[in-house]
Amino acid sequence: MTLIARSDDLRRENQRRVLAALRADSPLSRTELAAATGLSASTVTTITSSLLAADYLVEAPRKDGGTGEEALSRRGRPQVALALNPKSASIGALTLTLNRLSAVLVDYSGSVILEVTEKVETQSLARDEFGRRFVSLLKKAVDDAGPSAGPLRHVALTVQGVSDAKGTRIHWSPILRHRDLQIDEDLSEAFGTSVSIANDANMIATALKSREPHIYDQSYAAILLSHGIGMGLVLGGRPFNGILTSAAEFGHMCHIPQGALCRCGRHGCIEAYAGDYGIWRTATGGDPEVVPDWDIDREKMAELASRAKAGDLNVRDAYTSAASAIGHGLRNLFTLLDPFPIAFVGSGVLAFDLMEPMIRTSLGRKGIGLAYDDAEFHCYENDLELTLLGTIVTGLTTLDRSLPVNKEAAGGDYATAG
Repeated sequence: MTLIARSDDLRRENQRRVLAALRADSPLSRTELAAATGLSASTVTTITSSLLAADYLVEAPRKDGGTGEEALSRRGRPQVALALNPKSASIGALTLTLNRLSAVLVDYSGSVILEVTEKVETQSLARDEFGRRFVSLLKKAVDDAGPSAGPLRHVALTVQGVSDAKGTRIHWSPILRHRDLQIDEDLSEAFGTSVSIANDANMIATALKSREPHIYDQSYAAILLSHGIGMGLVLGGRPFNGILTSAAEFGHMCHIPQGALCRCGRHGCIEAYAGDYGIWRTATGGDPEVVPDWDIDREKMAELASRAKAGDLNVRDAYTSAASAIGHGLRNLFTLLDPFPIAFVGSGVLAFDLMEPMIRTSLGRKGIGLAYDDAEFHCYENDLELTLLGTIVTGLTTLDRSLPVNKEAAGGDYATAG
């Protein structure tokens, strides 16, 4: 790598740190930005001056009304703080879930401008319909927003399924009948912007770090308990992706060799026992070689959980079977990577009290050389809300990284990427 390339990377990293600090807490003065980023005052001034000139930042009143310690130490007008300019740009946050397409227009400060949704039978749509429908939805959002929204600069699409490691296509999804689905080209051509595609569980993990960084920091996992079982994995502060795909398919780890049929086509996966359809199939005595082809909604699963809590032994056994699959999967995960916090997300948490004892039993006691005594679990029911938040955070972060940088923005600071 040349010295020039390294300098460009350093400038971009320093600028990203300033923008990330303002996304976390805004408005901030330049002195506060220097403290939050670890950059020198001169570097912060150079970066913010460039971003102000390009209209990505605006001056804003201090949160304390200019009466803070910094303001009192100065004569004359209190120092003006800086904030992200909402109208400098916008992104499209698109989500593809079972029988639902959603397009959300978001301003540069991260506020939702408006949302447009469409109910469709995702299993029946033709291959070329997905791109066309998403283009139509996002165009409607942009048109309805009018001049209140800044220019569209990036589109982030999240899908329930497996995306490729580069974020350009959908390899496989249980809610679609097509494989290797290319949607980014339609969106890029229609809007002239960059497009990224990501897995929904990864976006949930991103949202949790944004919302609760005191819990979700360096290493943790978000496990989606819904019609399917997914996982977003963060290791050492970085989202984990596979070599070729989004990977981290916790639900498709083998639980019982040659066991019940999973939607992926293999037998014995964790999902075949712990996904909504797996629990329903076990509770109702369904054929383990047949995957139900209908959507088991939250209301039906809530009724099933109520029956278990009321003492229905067949249903309780189904939840025990699901918990055993999850617990053994976590045991393998923790053995490989060491323990970390686990967030359980989705409709399945409505019955988590039925499953937690067996999950912990399946994890077993602390083994020789294993560093955990009691696993840390947290539960969140609303997976759609977290998926959208993660998509927005990812889209804005991608946009931040693509902004041009001032040639002097590196200064004498040497940032560590994070």
